Amino acid sequence: MIRINLLGAPKPKTKKAPVFTMPSVEFGNLGGPLIQVVVVLAIAGAINAGFWYKLDREQKAIAVQTRLAEQKNRELADIKARYLERQRQADAYKRRVDVIDQLRSNQTGPVPLLAMVADTVNGTEAVWLNTMLDQGANIAIDGTALSSDAVANLISNLQKTGFFRNIEIRETFQDPGVTDMQAFSFTLTCEKAKS
Repeated sequence: MIRINLLGAPKPKTKKAPVFTMPSVEFGNLGGPLIQVVVVLAIAGAINAGFWYKLDREQKAIAVQTRLAEQKNRELADIKARYLERQRQADAYKRRVDVIDQLRSNQTGPVPLLAMVADTVNGTEAVWLNTMLDQGANIAIDGTALSSDAVANLISNLQKTGFFRNIEIRETFQDPGVTDMQAFSFTLTCEKAKS
């Protein structure tokens, strides 16, 4: 049912508690949809330009950092090349020193050998050497002694030096050319000890 008030008097309302509402601002019609689209595009363009500006600054900062990193890399490459060259020189020097040390340790030249044999013969009575021949791993000694005991003492003294590992008598005989005394000629083969 529909009621119509012909008197024009408002209908009394029941009292309710007042409701507070927030004030609002109405802009009304802002000129139509074309202006609204232009405003939205302008806001989007401003945001896009700000984002582009930020990315452009980051790109320039990264380019500067890249140049600095490449410069540092070139400097470090130069340092690395100098280090590797010096390392090669140090390795070459070490190899040379090692070769010299090895040659010195393996050196069994005639001077130490002759000095050791001379000291041994001088420490043994009644023995003289005629020849001594270095044959690499062996030494051949020819000599003369006044007795067979003197030859045995020479062999014992040579073994005590530690320079020889195996000493053998190849031959010993009484020298017929010496008539006024007894003399024995002998030949020894001495194997050098590995040092």
